[in-house]
Amino acid sequence: MGLSDKKRIFSGIQPSGYPTLGNYVGAIKNWAALSRRFECVFSVVDMHAVTVRQNPDELRRKAVEMFALLAAAGIDPEKHVVYFQSHVPAHAELAWILGCHTYMGELSRMTQFKDKSARHADNINAGLFTYPVLMAADILLYQADLVPVGEDQKQHIELTRDVAERFNNLYGDIFTIPEGYILEVGARIMSLQEPDKKMSKSDTANPGNVVSLLDPPDIIMKKFKRAVTDSGADVRYAADKPGVSNLLTIYAAMTGRTIPEAEAEFAGFGYGAFKAAVGESVVAAFKPLREEFERLLADQGYLDGIIRANAGRAAALAAPTIARVKRAVGFSA
Repeated sequence: MGLSDKKRIFSGIQPSGYPTLGNYVGAIKNWAALSRRFECVFSVVDMHAVTVRQNPDELRRKAVEMFALLAAAGIDPEKHVVYFQSHVPAHAELAWILGCHTYMGELSRMTQFKDKSARHADNINAGLFTYPVLMAADILLYQADLVPVGEDQKQHIELTRDVAERFNNLYGDIFTIPEGYILEVGARIMSLQEPDKKMSKSDTANPGNVVSLLDPPDIIMKKFKRAVTDSGADVRYAADKPGVSNLLTIYAAMTGRTIPEAEAEFAGFGYGAFKAAVGESVVAAFKPLREEFERLLADQGYLDGIIRANAGRAAALAAPTIARVKRAVGFSA
């Protein structure tokens, strides 16, 4: 894919664990919408995944499944660059160079390192610490203008911008300075059982917290019927009603309604009927996605071919940037 007049978006998603409803609403669904307006580079970031120990065969399988899910969700891998991060060596090359321009103090302040260190105390590795540098390399390698992020990822964008500006000040105009593209509705879907916490695919302790894109309809409905609500009986979006507010956010994202429209629709409804309606909206939204996902997985020849082709397209897109960076720091051709 060559340069276009459209702004370029980059984003990545890890293949460790199946995407959740939160990933779908906050990332995948919006990526599909953004792909109609922007030039898009979307990465299955399998290199990021190995900061936590992975089963190799499982990681390979989940990476292919993630690729198929992105395509099933409406991100056309023939029109946009959708690829595996590990297939483009320039990510690791640029991460090393940027790591030499990133300060220890900056990395030690990253909240994600603190969170992951607490969850994986037996494996606090250097990759976990330098993870934000690789993320910066992912973005800057493709000269991205915009990076769709949730509120919890803003710190990574700020670090990316700081490192890019530092590098540009030293060596000239090498990198585009990216902007975070914050999605207003559905950017942060919370746990169904603990609505004060973000829904996370790494939350394996309580399966009721998380809705997976590949959950069968009956399991989805069961999880929503058991979802935590709040005191009172009114369906209202408010700070003192985190459970109901989360369900309203999900319903709005699934149906295309605004929060006020959803509130009006459920005025006078009991929580039981409200939770069932939210569950049904998720089941209906996921049905065509699941069918297309299963069709793509059954066509392994197509998947293998398009994954190989997109690895080449991503490498070609990254090549001018990594070449300029190497020249800038003094590496010989």
